[in-house]
Amino acid sequence: MGAEQGSVVGFPAWSWVFGFLIGACIGSFLNVVIYRVPRGMSLSEPRQSFCPACRHTLGVPDLFPILSWLALRGRCRHCGARIHPRYMLVEVLTGSLFALLWHQHLVAAFDPAKALAYALASATLVAIVFIDFELYIIPDSVNAFLALVGVAWNVWLYWAGRPEATTWGMPSALAGWIVGTMAIWLILLFGRAVFGKDAMGHGDIKMARGIGAVLFPASALLGFGLAIVAGAVLGAVQVLARGRSQPDGESEPGDEPTVEPESYGSILRSGLGYLLGIDIVGLFLPAVYRWWFGEDPEGALEEEEFQVEPTMIPFGPYLALGAIAATVFQGPLWRLVERYQEWAGLK
Repeated sequence: MGAEQGSVVGFPAWSWVFGFLIGACIGSFLNVVIYRVPRGMSLSEPRQSFCPACRHTLGVPDLFPILSWLALRGRCRHCGARIHPRYMLVEVLTGSLFALLWHQHLVAAFDPAKALAYALASATLVAIVFIDFELYIIPDSVNAFLALVGVAWNVWLYWAGRPEATTWGMPSALAGWIVGTMAIWLILLFGRAVFGKDAMGHGDIKMARGIGAVLFPASALLGFGLAIVAGAVLGAVQVLARGRSQPDGESEPGDEPTVEPESYGSILRSGLGYLLGIDIVGLFLPAVYRWWFGEDPEGALEEEEFQVEPTMIPFGPYLALGAIAATVFQGPLWRLVERYQEWAGLK
């Protein structure tokens, strides 16, 4: 039997299987988002998925989540080109996250609105992880969707009369929006002031804003802490691995182009724009985006112009992974924090 919250009975324990299946199907859609959105392609045209190598339209046998990749042994059925394991990994990861959230919020407790909000946020963060790892960008539309999920979640909490709707006398999503934006924006400003370099991408700031809007301040900061630890450890491994794979003599000191750091005026104006959500408004009204930020929103990716330097580490994936962990393991993580506080005499 499922657990109860008040007089509402949750789903049976075995029903997490439905969560996994739904998540795997959502993961299949995320693969379309991951490929098309950063390249400026429409999600609706062409309507059917296609092989990136031969451009052949994919049929039903090609599109079963997880099973098609396994049955075809990671090859296109039409041209035999290799299909990146990422496609199956996204489906497995999203299915697993949905299964966990299903169990937590529809079995162990019964909170369908929270299950939906956290599932949408987790799926969005999965897309961000894979886009940023590959292309070192986070599309504005994806970040905007994450923030709007948080706003909608908070509106529902107010409608339901739930106490967690308010934090510090303001809507919890707004409090998290401010905390998330300022936390990463201050890192950008600090890096510019101390090291004379751009220490953080603007996409990371906008993603942190969305994370704060969904998770609210305390859990968002918990996710940021996990991201910093993961980024420090795994990022160092990534740089070392990339350095070892670099052929000797391929580059010489001083060969890298000098990139002029962002001006303080631009940093301040952009930070204020993100706090006010002008970038989100600008997706619907491009003239507003150009007026405030001085550029067009979401231009198509020019992959051939982008060069990854050996020491570049995208922080976005770790920020997203930390937020995912803070979403699906929220309870256990807070219990660990409480135990640490007791051990350190802070509580």
